[in-house]
Amino acid sequence: MKLLSTIKTQILVVLTVLPGFLLAQNIVAQKPDSMTTEPVLLMKTRGQNPPTVRSFIIPAVLVSYGLLSLSNNGIRTLDFSTKSEIQEDHPLFAHHLDNYLQYAPMVAVYGLNLAGVKGRHSIADQTGLYLLSFGIMGVTTTTIKHLADRPRPDGSNNYSFPSGHTANAFAAAEFLNQEYCDVSPWIGYAGYAVATATGALRLYNNKHWLSDVVAGAGFGIASTKIAYLVYPHLKKMLIGRQSINYSVVPMYQQKAAGLAFSGTF
Repeated sequence: MKLLSTIKTQILVVLTVLPGFLLAQNIVAQKPDSMTTEPVLLMKTRGQNPPTVRSFIIPAVLVSYGLLSLSNNGIRTLDFSTKSEIQEDHPLFAHHLDNYLQYAPMVAVYGLNLAGVKGRHSIADQTGLYLLSFGIMGVTTTTIKHLADRPRPDGSNNYSFPSGHTANAFAAAEFLNQEYCDVSPWIGYAGYAVATATGALRLYNNKHWLSDVVAGAGFGIASTKIAYLVYPHLKKMLIGRQSINYSVVPMYQQKAAGLAFSGTF
């Protein structure tokens, strides 16, 4: 029994970190010559490399894994055994850090902007891209939650599949990676690590099954990739070819801190 418990624990660890690991590998695959590319040329190509069809393979695999769990099979059996293992080892675990951690990669994008580290897009376009990604992810996951009608492990409601927290975290992590993978791949790695931690916390808080978390990662990543494909066309439809230049600076006035935006159309 001890050996069986160890094997199950190892499977849990592998599947929990799998989305982050695969996406980390994807960064390297997308930038094979990044270490030898001249910095000036690299800066010139920013914003001109939208996600490719191949880059959707990983999120498609993750989503497919989750969808397969909606039937009675080995994947669903692993859901139940994983929950049993976690609850047996950590029956009193309750930490709400996942409610905030899911937004950390998105906050990092704006933090890097304020620190003077520019991403692929202006802060205005970054905001538009994130909102579009968040909208796609929100509509998709909410719709599927109602269609799947899966009870949560703790029985609180029937909106378990897929994990919205995990989807949001990986959407934000992919957003961070898209904007700053040209600056350093480690920024993307950090975002995926935070997203993976969010998914793990959802399991330990007994709010989701393992397959919910894996599928949520897939939906989140795909949502951001779709947003980066759609946004340029959507922007062109709304404002044509007219350019918009924005700047943002921190400000402090009358004992109140904030951000000042300025833009030209």
